[in-house]
Amino acid sequence: MTATATKTLEATLAPPMTHKEQRLQRTVATYRRALSEAFDSGADTQTAVNDVVTDYSLTSYAKDALKKYVPQLRQTYNAEELNDDHPVRFTNRGWSLDHSEGRTHEFCWRVPQAGRGNAFWIPLRINPTQRDLWDDLLDGDVSVGEFRLQQHRTNWVLHVTVEYEVADPETPDEPTYIGFDIGESKLLAGCACQNDTPIQPHIYDGGRARTLRKEMFTTLKRLQERDAAEWRVDERFDHYQNALTDIVEKASREAVEYAESFEDPVIVLEDLSYIRENLDYGTYMNRRLHAWAFARLAGRIENKALDAGIPIEYVNPAYTSRTCHECGYVGSRGVQAEFRCTNDECWVTEYQADINAAANIAGRVNPWGESVPWKPGRDDSLRDGSTLDSATAHREPSAKPAQTTLAEWG
Repeated sequence: MTATATKTLEATLAPPMTHKEQRLQRTVATYRRALSEAFDSGADTQTAVNDVVTDYSLTSYAKDALKKYVPQLRQTYNAEELNDDHPVRFTNRGWSLDHSEGRTHEFCWRVPQAGRGNAFWIPLRINPTQRDLWDDLLDGDVSVGEFRLQQHRTNWVLHVTVEYEVADPETPDEPTYIGFDIGESKLLAGCACQNDTPIQPHIYDGGRARTLRKEMFTTLKRLQERDAAEWRVDERFDHYQNALTDIVEKASREAVEYAESFEDPVIVLEDLSYIRENLDYGTYMNRRLHAWAFARLAGRIENKALDAGIPIEYVNPAYTSRTCHECGYVGSRGVQAEFRCTNDECWVTEYQADINAAANIAGRVNPWGESVPWKPGRDDSLRDGSTLDSATAHREPSAKPAQTTLAEWG
């Protein structure tokens, strides 16, 4: 069995000659006008978008990408307005790459242009850490998805989404389930469960990411209010985005390394579709949830786990942060990092809230290795008549005298 992994390759275009620079600028400007008109028209189907963009001087690859992207903006992202820096998107039909070891820049990309015979070639400066995947592109071992062109100050950047096959990890007979909670007090909390017992929790603090996002918002707002030069605004935006990307990469790498420290690990993540569709946190909390880009971090964990051969399961995240992982009672979360169990017979009094949530996430996978969505009142009886440690199971008080306190994991 195999699974499909996805990565994004990045390359910077070699400085183009004046006439090529002008054609790149024209392509971007035309694409953004078409995107803006299609979005402002309220088009929410591919047919409706096609009616708007047909007359624009764009390749069919760019138009087809717009027909997919504009409905997504409406239906998936609930966008109310457009940013000014949207990249030009092309479908994979327009992809063409050339290679020669005799050139200063070995790889050259064929830039799609409207009109027969108008496309042109331009050298690429690839990310050297991704060299193997660029080689695989030439050999046909990986397939191209969408690719995007965007200008950052004086540089032109190309992003190429690629898909490739990897061995589909098999769930071991006696797995160690490791739940990860992506949150705000702590960006990432992991907790392994063995014999229904949380062990050796791991925390990646989110304080730096929160600080960066606040700084980015304040800095960009002030620059815009002062009518700063566009290049200066772009420079600051790129600085913060690169820093946040670095945090996501480090957190996801630590998550997989933590999972690899256990025998026969299986990573358990929240099914993010439940967060977007089923949980109502109110306008303020929804905005913060989206701002944290949960899907971005979860996606990087998924990709790295797949490369490492670690299976992944998904569970409904409802009430994971408000339910005691030990007895299943709904407790209280008085402050962000603290969970208190309301069951007087439970040994848990106070617990680090994100670790409690991670333990609940790990505990929502049933003993046969299948993801179990949380449903009120469902029967979690095991084959021996006992109960599964889940969001609704109420077990006998544990005899354990110890607990993980805020002092230890604050």
